[in-house]
Amino acid sequence: MEVTLSQLLHLSIALLIISLWGLFVIRKNLISVLIALELLLLSASLNYIFFSIFLDDILGQVFALLILAVAGAESAIGLAIVVIFYRLKSDISLDIISSLKG
Repeated sequence: MEVTLSQLLHLSIALLIISLWGLFVIRKNLISVLIALELLLLSASLNYIFFSIFLDDILGQVFALLILAVAGAESAIGLAIVVIFYRLKSDISLDIISSLKG
């Protein structure tokens, strides 16, 4: 059974929809937003990989590795901010975070 490009793009679109739903609809706490952002970056990198394989070009896979490196740095910094915020406020709800000023 051969997997077509259309099926792979449907997988990427499903990940994109799940991540956008998590970013804009759920928004309960900061960790769920970070996970949704990671899914968004994963969806973009999967598109680069799929088209790289389809077009027989290595450049898409290089871009996917760069995206994964940026996603790793973003999650490390984001989780460090979450830990510090939790120590200060004992809650990571986005309602409290959005009320901060300064």
